Amino acid sequence: MARPTHVDPRGMRFAAALTSVVLAVALVVPTSVALVLLAVQGVVFAIGASGHLDKSPYAILFARLVRPRIGSPAEPEDARPPRFAQTVGLGFVVVALVGFGVGIPALGYVATAFALVAALLNAAVGFCLGCELYLLARRATASRAPA
Repeated sequence: MARPTHVDPRGMRFAAALTSVVLAVALVVPTSVALVLLAVQGVVFAIGASGHLDKSPYAILFARLVRPRIGSPAEPEDARPPRFAQTVGLGFVVVALVGFGVGIPALGYVATAFALVAALLNAAVGFCLGCELYLLARRATASRAPA
């Protein structure tokens, strides 16, 4: 199955909004519930990180419930930066799960909060921190390439 090369940026913001809700709730519920929420969010991130942004539960909700009402995007976005952003989000969730799992709740809370801030930035103002990190890394590696 081919990976999508372009995504609807509005779908990415929708996914970031749902992610924000999940992560915010994970910060205020008992640790046992937070572990479940973080594990579910980790699966969502893993699906996107694996290159199947269109197969994540949030993307499916957007495609079925929202996009039919708002139509196609004016300009689709390259899928590589959002895939990288999903990988970064997955990394933070893994760190949070490990922190909570080994009895270092401060690590779990901080990692969850960092992921929440990144998701909120995307949801609220369309600034994808992970996407920007991807672009910075691409520029850095391109400038090091031999001429």
